[in-house]
Amino acid sequence: MDYIKALVLGLVEGLTEFIPVSSTGHLLLLDHFLGIGDDDFGKTFAILIQLGAILAILSVYFGKLWHVAVTLPSSAAARRFVFGVLLAFLPAAFFGALLHGFIKGVLFNPFLVCCTLIAGGLILLVVDDLDLEVKHDDAMAFPTLMYLKIGLIQCLAMVPGVSRSGSSIVGAMLLGASKRAAAEFSFFLAMPTMAGAFAYDLLKSYKQLSADNVALIAIGFVSAFLAGLVVVRKLLDIVSNYGFKPFAYWRIAVGSIGLALIIALG
Repeated sequence: MDYIKALVLGLVEGLTEFIPVSSTGHLLLLDHFLGIGDDDFGKTFAILIQLGAILAILSVYFGKLWHVAVTLPSSAAARRFVFGVLLAFLPAAFFGALLHGFIKGVLFNPFLVCCTLIAGGLILLVVDDLDLEVKHDDAMAFPTLMYLKIGLIQCLAMVPGVSRSGSSIVGAMLLGASKRAAAEFSFFLAMPTMAGAFAYDLLKSYKQLSADNVALIAIGFVSAFLAGLVVVRKLLDIVSNYGFKPFAYWRIAVGSIGLALIIALG
């Protein structure tokens, strides 16, 4: 049963991390209703498998990232892109560290998650139908101030259920990015944001790890990596063809079912 739980958690993390449905919200609801990840090791495990999802996105974008790295000394565009990603990351790093205890201690509750899932789904439906003027179609060439604004909007995702990718995508679209460019920039921004959160949480909970848990961690890590790989490779095409409505409906359905279960089960 532990191995099955590890597999489920890894798949959920990989499948939901990069789409605008909130991986944290889904994992929290699994914990609440099924008891998956409800002990100290379970919480540490949920942190560790994020590394699998991070490596998935790194593997898909390795070519572009390597090109940026090798041209950094000579290319002003490469330097501006790296600076922009770091600028977008800073607000989450600052407020995440400042509010970490409040977020984990107060905001991590299933009722709030269900409400934010539904509200976020409705916002996605509205934004997806807006006739927004597209000014930027290259995620690696946004204006510098736009990167900072997206980073500030991403801070909304500190409320579980809002979704890190969802907030950054909606923010980018409202600031003039195309749907595809908004989704792609959410990938780039995920790398430092997830890596920072991973390192911070791991530093606080590494004592829960032991050699006995290696097999479980390996299963969750690999399943998160493989699921994340599929999502990252397919998401931009899905967004280009169908927009964000499928994810909006999923959010509303999961949030509504969760609320119904909370009410029914007390």
